[in-house]
Amino acid sequence: MKRKTQRLSRWLWISIGSLAALIGIYFLSTVGRPAPVPFKRELFEGVTYHREIHYLPHSLIAHILVIDTKNAKGLQFMVTPPDDNGVVAARTTSQFLEEFGVQIAINGDGFFPWWSRSPIDYYPHVGDPVTPNGFAASYGEIYADGLQDSRPEPTLYITRRGGLEFNRAPNKIFHAISGDRMLVQSGEIIADLDDTVLHPRTAMGLNKNGRWLYIVVVDGRQPFYSKGATFQELAEILKDFGAFNAMALDGGGSSTMVIQGENGEPIILNSPIDSYIPGRERPVANHLGIYLTR
Repeated sequence: MKRKTQRLSRWLWISIGSLAALIGIYFLSTVGRPAPVPFKRELFEGVTYHREIHYLPHSLIAHILVIDTKNAKGLQFMVTPPDDNGVVAARTTSQFLEEFGVQIAINGDGFFPWWSRSPIDYYPHVGDPVTPNGFAASYGEIYADGLQDSRPEPTLYITRRGGLEFNRAPNKIFHAISGDRMLVQSGEIIADLDDTVLHPRTAMGLNKNGRWLYIVVVDGRQPFYSKGATFQELAEILKDFGAFNAMALDGGGSSTMVIQGENGEPIILNSPIDSYIPGRERPVANHLGIYLTR
């Protein structure tokens, strides 16, 4: 009986030690990243930030901005402009936010040329010329037409007055930013979206009357923290929040959500990962920026 008790006691301590080790690994993996706990906060008037945590069927941390376009104070949009020669210079999302003084910024469309062979062998670096994959315009200047891609990308058009609409160009194009694919259309999730491949993701959607804008960034490629989302899961998140139409933007190492802090400094809300380095931002071609009045 004594040996049996000792054996049970030993297994109990081993189990407790193993559990403590797993918990320790989990919390160490979150150091320097947003806490993996649900969170909700109004960041600006008319703008609410949600952090959603999913554990099943895999770890997933989603960062969602819900923007009331009727009540967000001082609301204006912008898309990264080209330089004086019509060339887009690569910037991180934080650099974009600082340079143009917007209060919210996310990464935009995919782009070329691009490669990432290692943390020292990659393109673009900050300032390198790049071209968005799809249609792009800023302040009335069209600087990418998307003709190099046989699969036309979905596009969000933004009027001078801040009207938002997917895939229906206004008579006068002011701002335009394209994405990877539609996720939700006319209130229904697009059929046959991939439901197996996990990556970091960026997406945005609108409710039926266009009043509510939803911006989603999902962290990924970070074991014990967030593995990422499939396109199907990304669509479900947007639809659950109320998106009637939604599209995915560039994902992977590009996925980044940044806000302006009270002192004007950029605050990264998610945990970007470039070259498999958590917290490292990737320079990208274009971005969606949002101006707000505090």
